[in-house]
Amino acid sequence: MPGPLRQINSSSASPTNRCGVTQREQTPYELIGGAEGVRRLAERFYAVMAQTPDASGIRAMHDADLGPIVDKLAGFLSGWMGGPRDYFERNDAPCIMSVHKRLPIGAAERDQWLMCMRKALADTGASEETRAILEPAFDRIADAMRSK
Repeated sequence: MPGPLRQINSSSASPTNRCGVTQREQTPYELIGGAEGVRRLAERFYAVMAQTPDASGIRAMHDADLGPIVDKLAGFLSGWMGGPRDYFERNDAPCIMSVHKRLPIGAAERDQWLMCMRKALADTGASEETRAILEPAFDRIADAMRSK
């Protein structure tokens, strides 16, 4: 399973203020707006998927009711981005890699997913800094989900 994003994107040094005190860098979770921002991103991602004909391949892999999967994505992203890890601490939380390995995910499906996520990031107002952190990490995760 992919580790938390803060580990994927850790920098070698933290900035210091003018008094020489190390300042803590914000996590992607904080940059995107915490729980509310992550929830907005998950909701918008699935709305884009449902409304975009070019995403019909990945939409067909989901149940008619997207509500439960929105909750799961929001929970996963929260912990992965450096926020609360409640999703990962649940006994019934499936391994995201295992769930996706049973699906026929190839380059086309990966690209559909990335298109939806990039649009969701743009639509929810993610800053350029946030997108510069998240987009390459999403690229790696989406590619790792391929099963064909």
